[in-house]
Amino acid sequence: MNDATESKGMELSSVFAAASARAGLWRHLNAMARAWAGAAGAGSRSSELHGKTGRLLRAISRFEYCWAYPGQRLLESIRAAHESGDAATFSRLVQKVSGALLSGDYRQHESAWQAGAEGEASLLDVLPPDTDGGPLARPYFEVLFVTPGDPSGWQRSADDMRRMRRSDDQFVYSPVHVGSFEDAALATMLNTTLQAVVIIDGFGYETAHDIPDLEAFLDRHVEVDRDSIEPGKLATTLASALKQVRPELDIYLLSDRAPELLAGSDEVAPIRRLFHHIEEPMEIHLSLLDGVKDRYETPYFDNLKKYALRPIGTFHALPIARGKSVFSSNWIRDMGQFYGTNILFAESSATTGGLDSLLEPTGTIKRAQEATARAFGAKRAYFGTNGTSTSNKIVVQAVCKPGDIVIVDRNCHKSHHYGFVLSGAQPYYVEAFPLTQYSMYGAVPLRTIKHALLQCQAEGKLDRVKVIDMTNCTFDGHMYNPRRVMEECLAIKPDLVFLWDEAWFGFARFSALHRRRTAMGAAADLTRRYRSKKYREEYAKWRAENNDGKLDGKDASLLDKRLMPDPDKVRIRVYQTNSTHKSMSAFRQGSMMLVWDEDFHHVEGPFEEAFFAHTSTSPNLQLIASLDLARRQMELEGYELTLQMTDLALRIRQAINTHPLISKYFHVATPEDMIPAEFRESGIKDYGGSEGNWDEIVEAWNNDEFALDPTRLTLVCGAAGFDGTQFKGMLAERFDIQINKTSRNSILVQTNINNTHSDAALLIKALADLSREIESRLSQEDANGKAVFDARVKSLMTDVPDLPNFSRFNDSFRDNPKSGSNEGHMRPAFFMAYDENNCEFVKLHSAEVDKRLADGPEMVSANFVIPYPPGFPIMVPGQVITADTIAYMRKLDVKEIHGYHSAQGIKCLKPSTLAESKASSTH
Repeated sequence: MNDATESKGMELSSVFAAASARAGLWRHLNAMARAWAGAAGAGSRSSELHGKTGRLLRAISRFEYCWAYPGQRLLESIRAAHESGDAATFSRLVQKVSGALLSGDYRQHESAWQAGAEGEASLLDVLPPDTDGGPLARPYFEVLFVTPGDPSGWQRSADDMRRMRRSDDQFVYSPVHVGSFEDAALATMLNTTLQAVVIIDGFGYETAHDIPDLEAFLDRHVEVDRDSIEPGKLATTLASALKQVRPELDIYLLSDRAPELLAGSDEVAPIRRLFHHIEEPMEIHLSLLDGVKDRYETPYFDNLKKYALRPIGTFHALPIARGKSVFSSNWIRDMGQFYGTNILFAESSATTGGLDSLLEPTGTIKRAQEATARAFGAKRAYFGTNGTSTSNKIVVQAVCKPGDIVIVDRNCHKSHHYGFVLSGAQPYYVEAFPLTQYSMYGAVPLRTIKHALLQCQAEGKLDRVKVIDMTNCTFDGHMYNPRRVMEECLAIKPDLVFLWDEAWFGFARFSALHRRRTAMGAAADLTRRYRSKKYREEYAKWRAENNDGKLDGKDASLLDKRLMPDPDKVRIRVYQTNSTHKSMSAFRQGSMMLVWDEDFHHVEGPFEEAFFAHTSTSPNLQLIASLDLARRQMELEGYELTLQMTDLALRIRQAINTHPLISKYFHVATPEDMIPAEFRESGIKDYGGSEGNWDEIVEAWNNDEFALDPTRLTLVCGAAGFDGTQFKGMLAERFDIQINKTSRNSILVQTNINNTHSDAALLIKALADLSREIESRLSQEDANGKAVFDARVKSLMTDVPDLPNFSRFNDSFRDNPKSGSNEGHMRPAFFMAYDENNCEFVKLHSAEVDKRLADGPEMVSANFVIPYPPGFPIMVPGQVITADTIAYMRKLDVKEIHGYHSAQGIKCLKPSTLAESKASSTH
């Protein structure tokens, strides 16, 4: 780190990575402090290092008031040592702080807060006590106090709060004091250890600190119009603003106004509890602990632990419960040794004794699901124990009935397509923009979705359009702007249901950056928006300018016009599914269904039936408990974890794309590579590193039609001569690096809350090693060998097959073959193939295929055909097979194609069967 970047990491343009930047700056200061101490008495060298450490200390101190540690006393001691030229003391104190931030020592040991050298603890001394069987250390958090009090008294106030700690307190916290609205907003975003905010009425708006870019920063991240704040409402306005950024925080208000009158007003809705100024400090202390306890409680997991300790006699159908059949066995005792006793003692097929029933929850599962709804910002939450594949089918079957039209991304997960088969809904397939160079699709443009809706309106069947079904974010990281999509679609049909498959995106609720792109975040935003006086005024103006709000489905200009729904008619009906196990600490197949549906009372019965149809009567108890625990973790530390994973992803991206050797053969695809310019209105081309362009990113994510999730890195390997499958195998076999998804010339590197800097180093080291090997090999090749390598790269990076779009359903499966919309009856086509007499097989590379493409009769797919990669269906039951699809299949070089066996050929419905079906069809 050089002088130019010493303070860069703590500029507000990098605020989302400030927690890791802060620790890095302290470590850098520690190195420089040691150098200064080592150069003491060395004349100009010592003077130079004294100046550098001073500049870096000032850069660090710019925002240090946002954290409790190291605190005012320790910071003053560090500054005093620097000002007096005491390099040894300065080095010792900086090392203490840097080490404590790295190890977390300050969370449990008072000595870390003191300037003295006594009782110093090494990194090994502060490992969690439970590693050797001792008691768990009490979880630590910090509390923000926003106060009009004199800053000279804040240290005394902090000491008073610390003295209220009791030995039987479940948690330990330290206070952080700030004196203004701006400081409170900044601290809430920077300090990831905050769990609560205590607002004491009477503070001002502006900061007293010298932060010239603070106001512009807050305008980008907090929706507050300073000029419109009514007198006396600054405290409640702050509470609402902080909930926008950190909805999980407990907020308390201390006011000298009559709290019993204030408590009934809408303005205190974000506030957990009101107090009359500071008359009850112990009650405040207990309330802080109780608020965190509410989020810490895991009703199902807590009871499962108790159940495992009870002496239970089991006479139900689960021999493995209690482990007797395992531990007494001569042959599978190693199972018990491997898994341990708890997993067996915590097994049962009973739903009594507090274990509750997933199918009819009345106790601990019900409370766990209620906590999940609160944490994820939903009205209701349901646990899924067979992955989001099943969750998607449950939602589709619950909200759709035979004949309903669903406008759906053709490239969505296969579970949606199977859901349409089960429900009898008719999919109206819409296409995502293609990324042919990577053999993948992006996301569906809003213009395409609006066109489908308006077309249905023009043909008189808008009433049959029930659901918009999209994947957000996609496997490859394409994020919709759900708020904009839903608003414009609701302007055309105000009671539309939206199903957002956020299988890979469950973590996003807890990231202030990602949340703006989530389904539940958009549902909450739109609900507030349509209830506001401001929106009614905007809508009245828009309506007057747009034919009194009447939309003509034949009016092509509507495709490019911003549409607004009638606030008196609009209904917010949003379902989100997430694969908790894909981005949070849950066991495999753990999933959640989140609901924000103002008309759920009409859906609750069908939803229950669909849930019964797809959910096992013997769900895995450990899986349910892990969902409970995943919620706890994310609600208490998800903000911190998601910032860390995003920061790490940006560091990996920058390290690969700027490395002089690695970047010759590998690179991470940028937003410019992955999102066409017309959907990237901000013009952003790339995401900078951890000290990069966060201001531009926030602007892009607020306004662009599509954005790219930086935690999902498409690592292009084709320039190294590796196809995705080959490279995935090589990473696993040689470097112990596991990857899920590949494309023709890339792999997907997915960072999550489990990843560390060591993981990043492992990946980058592997890429560097491979790059050196390629360089060495090519340097020894003759012209012919280099030509072979170039040809391989060309085949992977240039000679890529075009991606086939959905063609159409055969006329036998359409109500009106002349209709411009492409919805069709997939269910009868799917079950028609159950009778082998209705089917035929046509060899892919045969002359018969080419003849039938040219002369007929049409080939109609009898089943789903899904190549992996890319993993989307290129054929669905009832679809007419076109030349584009055949050309794509012939160029595929993947080993896994679900629904297709090369020895048999393409499974088609016989033309004679289709003719009979068309003649007699009632669907």
